[in-house]
Amino acid sequence: MSAATPFTLLDQDLLLLPQRAIYWQQQKALIAADVHLGKVGHFRKAGIAVPRDMEQNDLAVLSDLIHEYRPEKIIFLGDLFHSDMNADWDWFKLWRQQFPKLEIILIRGNHDIVHDDHYHELNIGLHHSLLLEPFLMLHHPQDDGELDQLNGYVFCGHIHPGVSLKGKGRQGVTLPCFAFGKRQGILPSFGKFTGRVAIRSLKTDRIFAVLKDKVMPIA
Repeated sequence: MSAATPFTLLDQDLLLLPQRAIYWQQQKALIAADVHLGKVGHFRKAGIAVPRDMEQNDLAVLSDLIHEYRPEKIIFLGDLFHSDMNADWDWFKLWRQQFPKLEIILIRGNHDIVHDDHYHELNIGLHHSLLLEPFLMLHHPQDDGELDQLNGYVFCGHIHPGVSLKGKGRQGVTLPCFAFGKRQGILPSFGKFTGRVAIRSLKTDRIFAVLKDKVMPIA
């Protein structure tokens, strides 16, 4: 069993997972952002040496979460597939065939350029935004002015958020994190072959750092 951290938001029961995803108990839904499947194939095609099994490992983690939590749906908050079609799509297709009854929803991100027909073939629903009250599923974070125009508390990804922690000496580390503001929550990137940027938290933010086997509140 994974070491999930319970978090209640707008009377909804969430489990923050060290696998960098959320399990939303009322909806029986897994939520993940920025998996970036196909990124390994994209780099290898360009002649850059990247271990071939990195994305297969990400799919294996997804499979483990499905077997553990038995979700009825998975919501991907954009950038599910990193690039145009490449050989990594075949791995994703095989993975999808293992869970034919699982509803999969993709909120399209800037990297999701694979033609709609390929997603429809795998019975994946496509949206630019999706309101599942009280949450609004998007890909890009919104600024305050944009949030004023929206209904629902935003869940999004895109920026691969991280939090910088410093030790007693000069050593420091930037860890992936979940960042929950007053009207918007930003998820860490699910894919391991991604970078992360340190975000500036506000006094009203709740920040949860993601360690190897647990999620730790730090603000």
